[in-house]
Amino acid sequence: MKSELILTEDGSNSLYVPEIDECYHSSHGAIQESRHIFIEAGLKQCRKSEINVLEVGFGTGLNAFLTMIEAERSGKRIQYVSLEKYPVETEKALRLNYPEELSPGKRSCFELMHLSAWNKKVQVTPFFSLEKTEADFTQYTPEHKFDVIFFDAFSPEKQPEMWTQERFELIYRHCNHGAMLTTYCAKGDVRRSMQAAGFIVERLAGPQGKREILRGIRQ
Repeated sequence: MKSELILTEDGSNSLYVPEIDECYHSSHGAIQESRHIFIEAGLKQCRKSEINVLEVGFGTGLNAFLTMIEAERSGKRIQYVSLEKYPVETEKALRLNYPEELSPGKRSCFELMHLSAWNKKVQVTPFFSLEKTEADFTQYTPEHKFDVIFFDAFSPEKQPEMWTQERFELIYRHCNHGAMLTTYCAKGDVRRSMQAAGFIVERLAGPQGKREILRGIRQ
């Protein structure tokens, strides 16, 4: 899908997709949104020293980059598997300003994430490995069990097939006990689908510009 580079209110870039009239992140701020939903409400709540993360929607690589920074900060070892059906053009991805906004010394790591081969694990830092998987989530079956899930697909209005009870049941079966799934979407039917799949679902305060987000816990 063709996309256009945009600037969000916190100074960080995102991408806009005219074909579906959707942005990859909130216009209020890409970094503040991703950090709030996926790092603070998800990753940092996991107490393990070795963490397996599944991301639905690699997109711009922002969530992966934030996770790498947190792995370095905490000293935790993180294995990160990310799914993407429509990879962003590499040239466009490399123009994103996340390293400059977050950690200028790590631009080479950000570039490696985008330049590395799909469907192959790469050790980005001693604490963070990435396996980008070019796949359709609706046809995907995980090979591992996970501790943290970042559910960051396009909205249910644009991709309803990604948000079904069946898909949440698949994720639930491939979660370790105590695993957490976080998502920006707080729609009632999404919450009910997560609950029907087995997750204990919490409504949490959202980032700037969004009232609520959801977090599901696998008991």
